[in-house]
Amino acid sequence: MTKADFLDLEDELNDEQRTIRNQARAFVDKEVLPIIRDAFEEAKFPLNLVKRMGDLGFLGAQLHGYGCAGVDALSYGLIMGELERGDSALRSFASVQGSLVMYPILAFGSDEQKNYWLPRLARGEAIGCFGLTEPEGGSDPANMRTCAKRDQKGFVLNGVKTWITNAAIADVIVVFAKTESGVRGFLVEKNTPGLTTEEIKHKLSMRASSTGTLYFDDCRIPAHNVLEKSTDLRHALMCLSEARFGIAFGAVGAAEDCFYEALEFANNRMLFNKKMAGFQLVQRKLAIMASEITKANLVAFRIARLKMANKLKPAQISMAKQNNVAMALECARVARDMLGASGITSEFHSMRHASNLESVYTYEGTNDIHLLIMGKEITGLDAFG
Repeated sequence: MTKADFLDLEDELNDEQRTIRNQARAFVDKEVLPIIRDAFEEAKFPLNLVKRMGDLGFLGAQLHGYGCAGVDALSYGLIMGELERGDSALRSFASVQGSLVMYPILAFGSDEQKNYWLPRLARGEAIGCFGLTEPEGGSDPANMRTCAKRDQKGFVLNGVKTWITNAAIADVIVVFAKTESGVRGFLVEKNTPGLTTEEIKHKLSMRASSTGTLYFDDCRIPAHNVLEKSTDLRHALMCLSEARFGIAFGAVGAAEDCFYEALEFANNRMLFNKKMAGFQLVQRKLAIMASEITKANLVAFRIARLKMANKLKPAQISMAKQNNVAMALECARVARDMLGASGITSEFHSMRHASNLESVYTYEGTNDIHLLIMGKEITGLDAFG
């Protein structure tokens, strides 16, 4: 039993899953943690890590074929947990690349699109982003204003997508837009005439992540760049389910990092001639954190098993995302409090995690939206409208 694994969930892992997790853990320890503080403070995504993640099989790890690692759902989740232990920006990059770009190409794209893009994206030789959120949409993606009109050569795309991870660094954009026949997916390549990208500056959260806005002004999309099998908004939401699954694991990784940081600090700090860890209030906080992390891991492991059995439902993913992110944010806040004044410096991780998790709490479905998804599942009544 480890201190944050009170129910010995480690025993649930087979040798391959444990090896994959340990590989991701070593990558984060050796290559992410030494540089992530500067990346966060400078608000720059560490692009040098993209190719390394590709070499290690972390990009689209859960997908099969086309150079993807093809690991099982639990192994994929464990990778996401380790990456977010490093920083939410790193897990977010991997989630977008694998679940929001590679997955829709695999699920809805042509053979030509799969053969061209998936190996490049898996190796980290190309970067993708996912365009769904709009300035007036937010939690209501059905209120989509971006539209694509068919002409003799393909489609002409107009609209705006914002709060898009990787927008300014992407080689290819998976964008969903309204058409005369419903919501469709399109591949928009970098430097396409009519496409403009703009980095969002002055963020106080997810500072090591590249976040931007996409502007489409009579952007011409050739017919061969349409994701032919995407025919309605449901297909865009399927991509979000893939990404939210990874977030449920990632949040636990951030929470564990905060817990161990607070525990180490408490064991080393002397107060009133006694170790800080020996005080009742401190032990209470650590015990609650360990309990909540263990419970969140149980949720994550369970949805992985359901996914591997093809039984996982979107509402169950919503429960896992909502519960685990809320838990992680509270752990980060408590850990920062335990660190005292030291906790506000970048020498420690907890406040960086807390800052990042404020965004994770909001994006890919806010905390309240996921509770309403669960509420609909429980009551059978739709509270959205």
